[in-house]
Amino acid sequence: QVHVVESGGGLVQAGGSLRLSCAVSGFTFSTSAMGWFRLAPGKEREFVACINWSGRTTNYVDSVEGRFTISRDNAKNTVYLQMDSLRPEDTAVYYCAARRGAGIVSANDDDYDHWGQGTQVTVSS
Repeated sequence: QVHVVESGGGLVQAGGSLRLSCAVSGFTFSTSAMGWFRLAPGKEREFVACINWSGRTTNYVDSVEGRFTISRDNAKNTVYLQMDSLRPEDTAVYYCAARRGAGIVSANDDDYDHWGQGTQVTVSS
């Protein structure tokens, strides 16, 4: 059974930081690309960041480049999203997604096969 479970969301003031975690089980994590997406009120789901199977290649949406860092620990079957210098517009439910069977990065949510339940991030001004 595949499980993708996000954690680490919460309420933070503008300029603060949060670190999201995504624990994966039920498939071979170390060969799968991973991504983070977010859904903000009144908006469509948006790509945030992705990382290839090895962690050597990453990609970010322009609005978070330089502020967010995606990383992975294949020994722990976990992917992280370090979010610094948070802004109110970062407020959203953040979803972790796994591209099972494909190790190459993608910003297309259709390329991801398994999704977590989401974790709420709220940035106050």
